Amino acid sequence: MTNRHLLAGAALAAATALTSPAFAQSVLRLDEVAVGELDPAKASDYADSILMFNVYDTLVLPKQGEPGHDPHLAESWEVDGATYTFTLRDDVSFQSGNPLRAEDVVYSLERMQTLGQGLSHLFGGVTAEAVDERTVRFELEEPYAPFVASLIRLPIVDKALVEENATEDDPWGEAFLSGTGAGTGAYTVTSHNPQDETVMAVNDGYFLDINEAAPDEVRLRYSLEAATVRTLLAQGEHDIASQWLPPEVIRALAEDGAQLFTESGTGAFYIKMNTARAPLDDVNCRQALAHAFDYDTALRMVAITDEVSSGSASTGAIPVGMFGANPAEEVLTRDLDAAREYLADCPTPPEDWNLEISWIAEVPLEERFALLMQANFAELGISSTIETLPWALFTERVASPENTPHISQIFVNAVTGDPDTLLYGMYHSSTPGTWQSPEYLDDADVDAALEAGRRGPGEAEREAAYSDLNDRLMELAPTIYGYDRQSVFAASNRVNAPALSDPDMAFGVDGMGFSFRLMEMTE
Repeated sequence: MTNRHLLAGAALAAATALTSPAFAQSVLRLDEVAVGELDPAKASDYADSILMFNVYDTLVLPKQGEPGHDPHLAESWEVDGATYTFTLRDDVSFQSGNPLRAEDVVYSLERMQTLGQGLSHLFGGVTAEAVDERTVRFELEEPYAPFVASLIRLPIVDKALVEENATEDDPWGEAFLSGTGAGTGAYTVTSHNPQDETVMAVNDGYFLDINEAAPDEVRLRYSLEAATVRTLLAQGEHDIASQWLPPEVIRALAEDGAQLFTESGTGAFYIKMNTARAPLDDVNCRQALAHAFDYDTALRMVAITDEVSSGSASTGAIPVGMFGANPAEEVLTRDLDAAREYLADCPTPPEDWNLEISWIAEVPLEERFALLMQANFAELGISSTIETLPWALFTERVASPENTPHISQIFVNAVTGDPDTLLYGMYHSSTPGTWQSPEYLDDADVDAALEAGRRGPGEAEREAAYSDLNDRLMELAPTIYGYDRQSVFAASNRVNAPALSDPDMAFGVDGMGFSFRLMEMTE
């Protein structure tokens, strides 16, 4: 809804011209873990996703409350084998005023591929051509079943604006896009400090309706302390807390009257084991740890209330509800007898182990899991040390197997809602050394199942491929599958967020529930 305040402003102008603004500005305040990456070609984390889904748009969007995708910047598309042809809407302009054209789509793809960061791996072997101003054709080197789903991670940038701000040393405008938005999105960037705060303002020229009560301004803060968030919420100076608060803090906030929003269904809590570093280069050693882990206690640690939890019981490598997952009733449980049997076949005796268990400094809950693992493994006679790693240092450490800790803790989500984007980046042998893949797994059967899941061609074939993958991963045990996760957010009662509270409105993709244009400020 463009210029949504125009009529209200005109009606009040005469009465208020000498005293106050025509209408009060509503402000939404929320927080996330730093760093907030504004360049859409580099976005991959949760905070990045919130920024991307509001400042930029994509050709398609997930359907709300059901599988599938709806047109967004595109008005329609056709598929012919490995060729995808999209027709663009003719009523979309970038925030600069430049009209959306097919060449912007081509540029956005080529920019992401050239920079090779973020989620660029989704678009390997893809080329794009602007057939005319409103038609763009993608050609895939080989069939890729989840290609349409992957397009929700191809934000479209304003080619003309970026090129105006590029330089010889910075041909893709990285410096410009690190601090400025260049999208068509419902919110524009007013200011951006990736370690402190991003401020956004509603785009009244947006091509779709914006809720009349949507926030006029959004302030996304980074890395606030739990005590600070609790105080700000209590004082009415904050609206939505990040998912990373300790469970007891979220519980206390709920008891004080906060509402709880949730977003779920696309990921899990993974305890990664470095398979390239002894003693975890042996499958029996890894299986011993996987069977020694106390899954029931882990779930109790993330319970918020009797009705709401940050996790549900894991059944294996693939979260319940995705292709290839085991049935919900086949939950993983602790089995110390089995752990001791595996340990007996481990070539390194337990007294010679000294595991390095790491946890991410910005996620204090992980310290508790580190302590739980330390106690669990001690029952097998295995010693360990615990190391705190800030996120930036962790991502640097895992770039080489010799520097990667024995044990890493990671929350991973299917960034497109499709299992390919949950599992390929973690387990394919071509993708080691990222924050998602500190296992350094290299297994031909795993690679074959992942590739079959990508090819399809139909749901039955993909289901079979991921079922094989699940079985093989459970056999290899590169990871301890802690629990299937659900994000829980404590929120003030001055904000309504249907995509975070109504299953029929949920997008099924983490971060997209924070589409600010759909929210309502009630005060």
